[in-house]
Amino acid sequence: MRLIKFILCTFPFILLYNFIAGDMKKSTVLVCYGKLRPETIKGYDYVILESKHYLPSNIRVIKSQNEKVFAYISLGEVNAHAPHYDALKNNTLGKNEIWNSYYIDLRSPKTIEILMKIIESTFQKGYDGLFLDNVDNFTIHGPQKNQKAEFLDLLKKMKAKYPKKQFLQNAGLEIAAETAPYIDAIAVESIASNYDFKNKKYRLRDKKQYEEFMAKAQSVSQKHKVHLFLIEYSNSLSLNQKIAERIKDSGFDYFIGNIDLQTLPKFKE
Repeated sequence: MRLIKFILCTFPFILLYNFIAGDMKKSTVLVCYGKLRPETIKGYDYVILESKHYLPSNIRVIKSQNEKVFAYISLGEVNAHAPHYDALKNNTLGKNEIWNSYYIDLRSPKTIEILMKIIESTFQKGYDGLFLDNVDNFTIHGPQKNQKAEFLDLLKKMKAKYPKKQFLQNAGLEIAAETAPYIDAIAVESIASNYDFKNKKYRLRDKKQYEEFMAKAQSVSQKHKVHLFLIEYSNSLSLNQKIAERIKDSGFDYFIGNIDLQTLPKFKE
C-alpha cells in the first residue's frame, strides 16, 4: 500500500502548521484510513476515507462540509484484514510483506466480479468517487506488470458504468498516458520526503533525486492535462516545514502525514 495516501490533521494543527510554514497554502486534501468523527472533517476539496468505517449517514454529514468524498480501494492488492479478503483470497498471486497484503489476479473473471460488486456497494453509501491504490503494481517494474492490460480494461469498465463518478489514481505515472482518459487526478508519493522502511526513519529526499522526481511529475501533469497531488510523510514539524518549502513553487496540492495513515498524524517539535 504505497499509498498511499493525503493530509490527516485537526483544525488546531492546521493553524499551527500554517503559522510555521508562513505563506504555505492550506491543504485541500484529507486522507485517513482509520475512523474519524464525521463532524470534524471540514473544508476540504477532496476527502479520502476507508469505507468500512462509515455509514451512509456519516457520508452525508461529511459531504455537507466538504466538496468531494472518496473511498479507498486497491485494484492490485487485498489486505489480510480487508472485509473482502475472504472473497478474494483464492484469487491471489503472492504477498506484499511490507503491508501484509496479497496481489490479486485480474485475469480471473471472479476477481473482476467481486471488485465490481464492492465498487457498487461503496457507491451506494454516497461516495463521489474512488481513490485507486497500487496502480504502480501494473507498471514495468511492478509485481503485476503482466496484468496491465487487464487493469486498464477494468478501469475502462468502471468509468463506463459510473461516468459521473470521479477516480483518483495513486502512483503509476509511467502509465498515465493510458489511464488519463479514465481518471480525474493522480497522487504521487514521497517526492520531497523519503521514508526508510527498513530503519523506520522519516527523512528528506536527496535534492538531486527530488528535482528529478518533481520534473517528471510536472511533465506528466502538463502533458496529459491531469491534476496531481503530492503525498509526503513526516513525524516532526521541522521536517514538515522543509517539505513544504520544497514543494511550494510546484503549485500542487499536497498531503503530509504519518506513514501508517491509520490515525490523525502526530508531529513532534
